Amino acid sequence: MEKKNTQYIAVTALVVSMVFWSVSGIAIKQALTVLPPLTLIVMRFTPAVLLMLIIGLICRKSELFALQRVSWRDLPLFVAAGFCQPFLYYLLEVFSFRALNSPTIAEALLSTSPLLAPLFAAVLLRERVTRNNIIGIIISTIGMLLLILVGSSDFAIGSYWGVLLAFAAVSAAIMDTIIMRKIPERYNPLSIIFYAQSVSLLFFYPLWMVQEGPSPIYNLQFTIYNTQLMTALGCVAYLTIFASVIAFILFCYALRKVGVTQANAFNNIRPAFTALWMLLFFGEQMPVAKWIGMVLIILGLFVCQKQEKIADY
Repeated sequence: MEKKNTQYIAVTALVVSMVFWSVSGIAIKQALTVLPPLTLIVMRFTPAVLLMLIIGLICRKSELFALQRVSWRDLPLFVAAGFCQPFLYYLLEVFSFRALNSPTIAEALLSTSPLLAPLFAAVLLRERVTRNNIIGIIISTIGMLLLILVGSSDFAIGSYWGVLLAFAAVSAAIMDTIIMRKIPERYNPLSIIFYAQSVSLLFFYPLWMVQEGPSPIYNLQFTIYNTQLMTALGCVAYLTIFASVIAFILFCYALRKVGVTQANAFNNIRPAFTALWMLLFFGEQMPVAKWIGMVLIILGLFVCQKQEKIADY
């Protein structure tokens, strides 16, 4: 019973994290209308790290939310995790969103990790990949293809560089999940995400200073009458709190409970939620085939989660 409860909690955490991340593509696209790419990243992750530091200091006696000290022996894992994601992944993600026309297309491309994750997990972690995993991933991937290939209001891909950047980002994200699985169980999710994002800022800041620097922020006219700027700052706030802190912590928790293959399978629901938000808030219409695709994505996830022995993970 306890294992089943853990499984249900992990699945809930994965769904919530994917819902938050499904909005992040729209928020990034909106914020990029005002902010340069690297400036957006720095404005997103700097307050995220500070927020986690405050939570860790306030909750010192909590096992889940206290910041733990990192052993020198484990430090290379945190550095590698921070380099792969956020640094490499979000650098590639922001430029891919800039090059692609539709956030739904971008989210779909960035959600292809379930196709590669089982191979990475089997080779690098010796994780067991079951028949249900494979069947579920195939079903949900067919649904994802229906979601992105059936025409609608604005589904021109845009620059093919955006496609290449999206797949490169996916590879970096999978490597990050592999590394996080190797981090010892004694570290809680908040500590893992805090140190990984702190390390990523050490990579981001020099690149930002060389390429853009603080001048784009100084040049912004901060006024409540600047609707476009206020919208962009609202998007940055969302990306900081929900996408960079809450979603990352939830995903990290679930990943360490269910494994790389199952956790990455949930990436297929991101474009489904993104398409739904685009319909509700931007009027991007979805034909019947897209709704069928969303149903197949959810069905595939149920099949993928059906395990003979959860203890294998």
